[in-house]
This record gives sequence, structure tokens and C-alpha cells, in this order.
Amino acid sequence: MNDNDISLSRRRLLGTVGAAGATGLAMGAGGGVLGQSAAQADPPRALASVGSATVAFHGRHQAGITTPLQTHCHLAAFDLAPGAGRKQAAALLRRWSRTAAELMTGEADGTGGSDRSRESEAKAEPASGIALDAGPCSLTVTFGFGRSFFTRTKLTSQRPDALAPLPPFSADALDAKRSDGDLWVQIGADDSLVAFHALRALQRAADGTARVRWQMSGFNRSAGATPAPMTQRNLMGQVDGTNNPKTSDPDFAERIFLPTGGSPGWMTGGSYAVFRRIRMLLDRWDDLSPGAQEQVIGRRKSDGAPLSGGTETTAVALDKRKSDGGLAIAADAHVRVSAPETNGDAAMLRRSFSYHDGFREDGAPDAGLLFVAWQADPLRGFVPVQRKLDSGDALSPFIRHEASALFAVPGGPGKGEYVGQRLLEG
Repeated sequence: MNDNDISLSRRRLLGTVGAAGATGLAMGAGGGVLGQSAAQADPPRALASVGSATVAFHGRHQAGITTPLQTHCHLAAFDLAPGAGRKQAAALLRRWSRTAAELMTGEADGTGGSDRSRESEAKAEPASGIALDAGPCSLTVTFGFGRSFFTRTKLTSQRPDALAPLPPFSADALDAKRSDGDLWVQIGADDSLVAFHALRALQRAADGTARVRWQMSGFNRSAGATPAPMTQRNLMGQVDGTNNPKTSDPDFAERIFLPTGGSPGWMTGGSYAVFRRIRMLLDRWDDLSPGAQEQVIGRRKSDGAPLSGGTETTAVALDKRKSDGGLAIAADAHVRVSAPETNGDAAMLRRSFSYHDGFREDGAPDAGLLFVAWQADPLRGFVPVQRKLDSGDALSPFIRHEASALFAVPGGPGKGEYVGQRLLEG
């Protein structure tokens, strides 16, 4: 892990917690919530581990890439307002970076902090109080630039070649209004109010400079909900993310991040985020038997183990055959079609969240996956894998790609810097 690894703060509650009858403190990654009757006059007590966990804003890489998945997320794209250019964008990124850094410590209300008066572009706003009782809750805020940003700011000479538009895929049913954008913000936290507070603070700080183009919210299983830590499940009930690259892999950094000396230089330590809103046709999926679902995916539903045998983390044996001579993992099974071995060793760090936006007119759930994939080069990561999936994935009849975007996410800022400073002031 990098400088953004999680640490525990010593911040304490400002007052008692009004959650009578809640369970006591549970230590570790599966920590619970500290409950205490509001009628009691006990001194303030330390936050539970869920509330006190912090992630560093400054570092070689931005937070929210290798940070462990949080429970709640907001993804939002912004377009610069008419007349806003490079100068206004730089002022916005300064405000956003200062706000994010303060919120991620859990020590600020997101209004700009003590140095607000030193920058004329930062607006003094009343504290919202949305997350007043909570700690930082592993809050991360990540910023990226879309292809159109470089045109709006007259920085096309600095636009990375890797930010070329993604090619069309035959299964795409993309909504342009919910795709792309000049600027991108990814917010993650282990508390829903903390996550919303960050989104609200950033949206307020953008007023007059950038307007929300689209915004989506997602969720994952809460820490401590299972007897032991395990890979997340998606809304199809499948274990999702088993074959993700690991930070301990010797080639992890070169697959996910841009090296020093690369081009363009302002992207050193950065990465490219591919976003896809993927609606799952859950009624159609749930009509399949569990066995048929396993054949589509290529893994057991119960524990995520490959149908070729072993446990969840056992390597998939693509050449394994059953007693009747047939392939243990079908030729069009999702794990086979997406495997690095069948895609020129292409790999991405998938860091996705589920979503549910109610029900459609036909009664089907409007639900699925907010897919976010990180890589050093989308032309060597996402694109070849998606082309392969597009041509023969057994999962394709059960999903719809409804929104898409690609963002250049620069490296993390140093102390005293803001995200994107090397681009905007270089």
C-alpha cells in the first residue's frame, strides 16, 4: 500500500451518541457502532473503529484507488460553466482539494477551513451539520479529468493519448446525459451521511464554476456483516472481484499507475478510470437455476470457487475437463472470456459499487453495478477485455451498459499542493 493507507485518528465525539440500546464497540475491520443513551451524562467516548478510520489525502497516488472498498459511494461528473476556463478550473481544484483534505481528517465541516480568508475565490458557508457526530469513516475523495476538460481549458497539448474515446461496443445502450464530463469526483465512505456531506460540500464549492452533469450513488456490504472478511457480492449474488490484481503483486504498480518519466509528466503516479453503469436484468437472471447461473459465470455461487475445482482463490484451470470430456468451465463462461490468459494478459483493478434506483415501469428493478476500473492504459486494460466480452460472453444477455466515461486521474498532491496543479500551473 502507499501513503494513503488507512490509519486510526484520535478524534473524539463532540457529545454523547443518541443510539440507546446499540451494541458495544467492536474492534478491527468489522467494528460496529458505539451506542450510548442520550440521557446519560458520561464523558465523551472514543469513536468506534468504523468512525475513526482515516485515509491520507496527500501522497504519491490519490486516495480511493487502492483504498479498501467502503460501504457507500457517490460518483459525479461536472461540466465547467460557460466562460470558465483554466484559471477558474485551477481555483476550483484548489477549493476542492482543500475541502477534501479537511473532510478526510474528520476535523472540518467542509466549508474551507481556517485558511478560507486567504483565498478570495472560496466562499464562506455555514456548517451543514450533516455529519457532525461522525468521524472520517474512511472517507476518500478522488478527482479526475475528462477528455472535454482539455478543450474547455485550452490544454489540448497536455491531453493524454490514453484519453482517446472508448470504442463503441455492440451491446452498448449508452445515455449521453449520464456519460462523460469535464471533471469527475469519486467519493467513498463507511457512513452514508459522511459520504453525502462530502458530495454536498464539493457541489457547493463548485457553484459558479462547474455544474453537475450526472451523479450516481452506490453501496457495498458493510464491514463486519460476515463472520470473516470476504470478497464482495454483487446484486446477482455472485462473489465479484476475486481475480483483482493485488498490491503485493510485483507488477501491480506498472499495471495500474503511470511511472515517473512517463508522458504526459503531470500524470506521474496517476491512473485512468473507466466508468460504466451496468444495469443487471435481475428478473431474467433470477429465473435461472443456481446451476445455470454458475455455468454462466464459471464459479460456484456458494463460495466463489471456480468450477474447475478448489476454493475461491484457486487459480482458474481453463483446460480442466469433466468426466464426460466437456470443459469444466464453459467456452463462453464469464471467467474464461475475461481471464487475462485469454486477453493478452490485460488486467484492471476493479473497484465497483452496486446501485438500486427504484423500479422501472415494467416492474423490473433499476439496479446493477457502478463499474469502476483502474489501469495505467485503458487501451491495454479495459478495451481488449471488453471487446472480448462483447463478442461472446454468456453474461451479456443479462446486463446492459447504460452509461460510460473515461477519466485521467493525476497522481496525489504533495503537502501544500492541490490535485491537478502540475497540469494547470505547469
